[in-house]
Amino acid sequence: MRVLVVGGTRFVGYELVWRLLAGGHRLTLFNRGTRPDPFGERVERLRGDRTAGDLARLVAGRRFDAAVDFAVFNGDEAAEAVGVLRGHVGHYVMISSGQVYLVREPRPTPAREDDYDGPLMAAPALAREKEEWDYGMGKRAAEDVLARAWQAERFPSTRLRLPMVNGERDHHRRLEGYLWRLLDGGPVVLPDGGMRPMRHVYSGAVARATAALLGRSDTFGQAYNLAQDETPTLREALTVVAERLGASPRLVTVPSSQIETAGLDVVAVSPFSGRWMSFLDPSRAKTELGFRHEPLAEYLGRIVAAFLAQPPASPPESLSHRADEIALAGSAGRH
Repeated sequence: MRVLVVGGTRFVGYELVWRLLAGGHRLTLFNRGTRPDPFGERVERLRGDRTAGDLARLVAGRRFDAAVDFAVFNGDEAAEAVGVLRGHVGHYVMISSGQVYLVREPRPTPAREDDYDGPLMAAPALAREKEEWDYGMGKRAAEDVLARAWQAERFPSTRLRLPMVNGERDHHRRLEGYLWRLLDGGPVVLPDGGMRPMRHVYSGAVARATAALLGRSDTFGQAYNLAQDETPTLREALTVVAERLGASPRLVTVPSSQIETAGLDVVAVSPFSGRWMSFLDPSRAKTELGFRHEPLAEYLGRIVAAFLAQPPASPPESLSHRADEIALAGSAGRH
């Protein structure tokens, strides 16, 4: 199968490329080429910036059995992909986000595919909130273009909605931030106790499901949520991680309001404690796609093992105020 991957040098895309290569597929990668990759001569590379029209210039007229797009963020980009690949692709897969549900009013939890339609929230006033809202609205606009293209002309696309993704190569370094905190022996701040249930997804499970999906005509025009089965609280998940690390966790509850009063960013202190973190129901993917996800403890163990085998040279930027976190935790513990 000839497969075009848009993006593909980070995180889930990286794992998908390896899986497709192992399956004997012929791959073409389109990206800006700003990061090196280890794929060597096993892939064809098209260097360009889709925002500058390079996707249309480099791909126009070529034929692919499938395309997986990790870098479509708005309706214009989706419309360009449809225009360029119309009649030249057997199956187009958009990697979307659970954030398409978080701009709904009210927010559905857990979110199912049928919850997509409905009233949308107004643009938030705060800059950070607005940035998250823009991301969710952009992904919705891209999805809507694909849905209309399927209805109008049977453009063969499938949309995969992902929640927070954990994996060995997470360039956002979210789970990794907790690993550094657990290993330094200091307290780990849990905003509001870390008692909210979470439902994330493992990058390896996404890559496996995406590879298996390619060419399946029964998925054309459809959207699917991918997520793990377990719904642990942050406290429970960090307990599992600490066991895999061999660390003794010091988990300290601090109200979010107190964190902000101390001049700290709640999401920087605890990446899994933001309000823009979707909670998806993967039942449809399990029933219709045969989607199966590794147990939570198993995949967290893989991430921890990879971290210990090749520890990064320096901690994530989110730990730049670690001393202030520790002081705040100590103050909270005295009350």
